[in-house]
Amino acid sequence: MNNSRKVASIAGIASVLWVGLTAAIAASQRRLVFNPTIKREVPSPRSSGHRTRLVSLRTSDGTKLSGWLMTPAVVGPRPAVVYFGGRSEEVSWVARDAGKLFPGMTVLAVNYRGYGDSQGDPAENHMVEDGCMLYDWLAARSRVDQARIAVVGRSLGSGVAVQVALQRPVQSVVLITPYDSILAIAQRRFRAMPVSFVLRHRFESIKYAAELKAPTYVVRAASDDVVPHSHTDLLVSKLGKLHLDEIIPDSDHFNIPYLAATQDKIAGFLSTQFAQPRVS
Repeated sequence: MNNSRKVASIAGIASVLWVGLTAAIAASQRRLVFNPTIKREVPSPRSSGHRTRLVSLRTSDGTKLSGWLMTPAVVGPRPAVVYFGGRSEEVSWVARDAGKLFPGMTVLAVNYRGYGDSQGDPAENHMVEDGCMLYDWLAARSRVDQARIAVVGRSLGSGVAVQVALQRPVQSVVLITPYDSILAIAQRRFRAMPVSFVLRHRFESIKYAAELKAPTYVVRAASDDVVPHSHTDLLVSKLGKLHLDEIIPDSDHFNIPYLAATQDKIAGFLSTQFAQPRVS
């Protein structure tokens, strides 16, 4: 075989491999972006500072979502939080830690479709639509102050929180280990692949960041191999109303929400924001 035929043969094999790998990424992208955890992290979650109730809510297409409503034992309309979890996160731990993380606040933490006891399959469009539904459901409760509702998103959930904040009048936003976009992270990981042509679930927070009107608190891990700081830097540079961008010492992508330092800082930020005079 002469050299030109060898080169053509190698190029043909490489092309087949490239097409095959691209097809594999396209076919398995749901598994790459989402990693549903079904088993509860906390078997019997209960907040020390709230009345804790298991809730089941129906989406617009009838899918049942399951999670927890934590209500503080105080009289009168209270500020509230909607929490959105990460890629592999089952949210029962939020019910356990709500007393420290969200003191004096009503909290709604519901598992995404396919996570925990929630039905269905996860997808970006469903997460955002369902997130808006959860916000509306919480805002309609008689003991919730509609003018003081925050959204908190961790990792993958930061992308949900950003889009919900764009569509609803949230009072403040907390983003834990956020990114510019899942598309950008995927392109970094699969440099030779045409990811932009096959990835459906993009979570492009950077596209919406400048439009956010609510004070936004960014919390980063000191060591993060999942969301490199460069991807957070890009998001932060575009945020419309950045309040603070802070690194939690001795934290990584996985332990950051459980650390006392993280919980104290988030509780302090939200308590301060909720104490601001109401805007009519």
